[in-house]
Amino acid sequence: MVFERKMLTYGDPEDEEEDEPAEEEEEEEEEEEEDMVDPLDTVREKCEQTAHCVHTKERLEACEARVGSRSRTDEDCTEELFDFLHARDHCVAHKLFHNVK
Repeated sequence: MVFERKMLTYGDPEDEEEDEPAEEEEEEEEEEEEDMVDPLDTVREKCEQTAHCVHTKERLEACEARVGSRSRTDEDCTEELFDFLHARDHCVAHKLFHNVK
C-alpha cells in the first residue's frame, strides 16, 4: 500500500482524479449485486403458502412440538420433514423455470 501511495503522489494529478470515480463505480456495482434476489427463495415462499404445503408444515410443527415436549423419546420428525420438503419442492419444480431466464 505504501508503494501505491507513492505512485499516486508522483503521478499526474489527472491520474488521481480518474481513480476516484472508478472506486465509486465499484461501490455502485457492489450495491447493485446486493439487491439481487434468488428466484428460488421467492418461489419457495409462495409454494409454502399453498394448501398442501401448509398441511404438511402443520404436521411437521406438531411433531416437533410433541418430540420437544418429551425428555426421552426415540421418535424423530424425519418423515414429516421429508413430506413437507417433497410437497414444497414438487410445487417449486413446476414454477421455478418460468421465472428463470
